[in-house]
Amino acid sequence: MDTHRHQVLFGAAYYHEYQPTPRLEADLDLMVDAGFSVIRVGESVWTTWEPEDGQFDLEWLAPVLDGAHQRGIGVVLGTPTYAAPPWLARRYPEIAGEPSTGQPMPWGGRQEIDYTHPAFKFYAERVIRKIVSRYADHPAIIGFQVDNEPGMLLFHNHGVFQRFVDELRHMYGTVEAINEAWGLVYWSHKLSTWADLWAPDGNWQPQYDLAWRTFQAKLTTEFIAWQAGIVREYARDDQFVTTCISYDRPTVDDANLTAALDVTAGNPYYAMQDALAVPSTNLTPQGWTTSGAWSLFLSADRMYASKQAPFLITETNAGAIGGSSTNFPAFDGQWRQAAWAFVARGAEMIEYWHWHTNHFGTESYWIGILPHDQQPGRVYAELSQLGDDFRRAGSRVVGLRPDAQVGLLYSARSKWGLAFQAAFPQPGKGTAVWSPYDMDQRSYHRIFEAFYRGTFDARVPARLIHDVQIIGPDGSPLLEPSAVVEELPVLIVAGLLVADDDMLSWLRDYAAAGGHLVIGPRTAYGDQEGRARLEVKPAHLTEAGGVRYQEFSNLGEALPVAAETDAITLSDGAAATDWVDGLISDGAKVIIGYDHPHFGRFPTVVSNEHGQGRITTVGTVPNPALAADLVRWFAAEHNQRWEALPPSVTVHSATNADGERIHIVHNWSWVPAQLRLPGDMIDILAEGEAATRDLELGPWDVRVLAE
Repeated sequence: MDTHRHQVLFGAAYYHEYQPTPRLEADLDLMVDAGFSVIRVGESVWTTWEPEDGQFDLEWLAPVLDGAHQRGIGVVLGTPTYAAPPWLARRYPEIAGEPSTGQPMPWGGRQEIDYTHPAFKFYAERVIRKIVSRYADHPAIIGFQVDNEPGMLLFHNHGVFQRFVDELRHMYGTVEAINEAWGLVYWSHKLSTWADLWAPDGNWQPQYDLAWRTFQAKLTTEFIAWQAGIVREYARDDQFVTTCISYDRPTVDDANLTAALDVTAGNPYYAMQDALAVPSTNLTPQGWTTSGAWSLFLSADRMYASKQAPFLITETNAGAIGGSSTNFPAFDGQWRQAAWAFVARGAEMIEYWHWHTNHFGTESYWIGILPHDQQPGRVYAELSQLGDDFRRAGSRVVGLRPDAQVGLLYSARSKWGLAFQAAFPQPGKGTAVWSPYDMDQRSYHRIFEAFYRGTFDARVPARLIHDVQIIGPDGSPLLEPSAVVEELPVLIVAGLLVADDDMLSWLRDYAAAGGHLVIGPRTAYGDQEGRARLEVKPAHLTEAGGVRYQEFSNLGEALPVAAETDAITLSDGAAATDWVDGLISDGAKVIIGYDHPHFGRFPTVVSNEHGQGRITTVGTVPNPALAADLVRWFAAEHNQRWEALPPSVTVHSATNADGERIHIVHNWSWVPAQLRLPGDMIDILAEGEAATRDLELGPWDVRVLAE
């Protein structure tokens, strides 16, 4: 990325080829008036680039790029490999991805392709080279997006499965070794030859499933790296290469996926209107769209964590999203609020999907910046104000390093492990669930998000860090525990079901070096294969944590909790949800207990000094009130200067490339709010730069302050 960028990039995906009438000049002029500095083009129309096998039309995009360049608008050019043409599907039906063995995905949508298939890769490489070689030298092109939201399918194709078997053979060496590693003595699954390995359809063996999901993510990572390598043969030094990530896709392992890319780019979509209100009792399940103001910051922090660096947003809400039956466009001000939330956590581009609303196709009611009548309206006016914001803020909000007082460890393998051996049933399935296919596939996120939301509600900034960014594939540490303690004095590790001994030893060393290690449900229960560990739980942490447990229970309803010490203050309504670990203190101080005739025998939270730090064990999934109380207690020694904020107001702070402190203040409410600033600050979005100590915020307002 350009470290000297003069402002946050701002724009939208633009598909002039979708316009029912030619209006290129009018569109580009409107973009200039709105303050656009970037558009994204070309990624969805392979049949336009190559209408017949080997017959290329590469010139249709030139007027778009020329017109953008004339107006000072940069362009991100996409490769069209996620939407293969019908002629390719007709001539090579074997490239269709199989969601289950022998059942090709029907054609007619998108991303139906097994992108590991040699026939597909031959034609994909050819069209990539044609497009990129034609336009890489165009002065408008600032970067390339390879593919689009990869990782939608787990491929059950014959060739993919055979490669999976080969990889297992090379990894384990013998069938005896895999029989031992996977516990295949169970239910008479021991292999006598590699040919005995069954197809994944209907598989009930958890170690198999973890290996299968890990392998599928590797295929996605390899595919993106392969495309990035081709594009780099033509790209200039001043052009970046990325892909756009939909983080909830099943075969996305973002920390590894982005390793071959210059910058992370993601597509956060979110519920608008009242879903963004703070305070909030909203417990809507999260998915490819998120819900709650806190989830905007989680989306941003996930993107930042992929490379521990600033990131791009390639798609986010313009108008109503989700199809013809889901119509909840934002209230005035909410587009600015969401965009500045992303920037506060490191976004260097905000790009909307998309410029104009389609008049045909699946996404006809996924509303763009211009509605179906193509006349500028409320969305255009709101986003034009945002364009003016970015112009005023300039380089002061580029290259931000977001503040963080609490770290949260993220583990893709634990996500997959808890998808198959889920901690919770699917919502609506009741409590008597046995099949892995009736369990909550988002169990890991259900645990993880509870703690993350606690950081938001407690007004304590957090940073995500991946397990693979801490421990390398050979088991050696990539980060020293003491260095992480210095930057992140609190580290929450919840849901870490899949972890090897090296990871657990590192966590123990983190606490010994002075960190406050917080472990939550399922952490340190399984090993690197997801097998239940033989050791007393939490494995490798019992002595240091002064706690152990043998039993655990799901909860059908929330349990009230009570403080057992004056060290913590609990809010009204603080409760345990979903899960109870039967903790037994072996010297740890009991902090919180359950108010229940049976579960009251177990503490909810215990804490124990270890080395120069401490280990706190949380034996439940906290509800929002309890999670916020816990975070306030964890981070009590690291509070910011901002105190007594109105309930609807949040402050997120960062340091820019020049060392200047930036504070982004939101009011997530219809009710105006006032606050006293901790020192003189400049409102960099206002006319002039007068210092102030008092701030007034209107409904759904956002202000950007510099010290």
